[in-house]
Amino acid sequence: MSSEELKRAAAQGEATPKGIDTSTASVARVYDALLGGKDNYEVDRVVYRSVLESSPEAPRTAQAIRQWLVRVVRWLAGPAGMDQFLDLGSGLPTVENTHEVAQRVNPEARVVYIDNDPIVGAHGRALLEENDYTHFAEADLTRPSELLQHPVVTQHLDLERPYVLMQCNTLHHLMDEENPYEIMRSYLDALPSGSYAALCHFWDPAEEDAELSEFAKDMEARLTESSMGSGRFRTRKQIESYLEGLELVEPGLVMLHEWWPEGPRLSPLTNMDQVFLSGVGRKP
Repeated sequence: MSSEELKRAAAQGEATPKGIDTSTASVARVYDALLGGKDNYEVDRVVYRSVLESSPEAPRTAQAIRQWLVRVVRWLAGPAGMDQFLDLGSGLPTVENTHEVAQRVNPEARVVYIDNDPIVGAHGRALLEENDYTHFAEADLTRPSELLQHPVVTQHLDLERPYVLMQCNTLHHLMDEENPYEIMRSYLDALPSGSYAALCHFWDPAEEDAELSEFAKDMEARLTESSMGSGRFRTRKQIESYLEGLELVEPGLVMLHEWWPEGPRLSPLTNMDQVFLSGVGRKP
């Protein structure tokens, strides 16, 4: 089924396309709802509405995450000189995708998107049909060795020279029993010297702000107890461990709005704005 057919099916309540599970919420489709997209189902909107009950401004935070990604990719493709990007758990295409940002700086920058959601695959392939430097692979990011040997990855990225590993809102959807630290360590061990990793993750500021920590715990419960079943808010120390061994780019591991903002903040921060940590690290 094509991207346009998927959109019509979602909008008109038609039969679900083969391979699309609407019995449980999808991480990619819930984020799509937060960004104002239409590629989601009622099961996803149930989670979306629960998030809004606790944080009505959550869609604005979703936009802030996208703005962070734009700043990060622009810096990596520009001053850092990176021309290869492996974007894990990329989600549904929206505005200012990784390849669009990178290729404005360097038209020959290569980007490979990875996701295991079939609806993301359908949209991703449709979007990238005419872009020779951007590709999509349906794969499971929890299996690093298999993913790094995927033919789409190995054909379009040179993994022997530096590349960027993008982990934007991915690891917090791996529960503790899924060993997210070991998974990330496998990816970092495979990176050549001079590579970068970019990370954005739910944060529980338990040791820094008790009120925000209560908010984080409530949001975690809403997400993990929903049909989506994931969304761990981890401590600063736990999130730092994902970038262990890397040289953190200034300003380090910080809240979204603190990573090289483009100007003064025009509106007050919400609770949701303040429970993410983000950072970029370089492998020496």
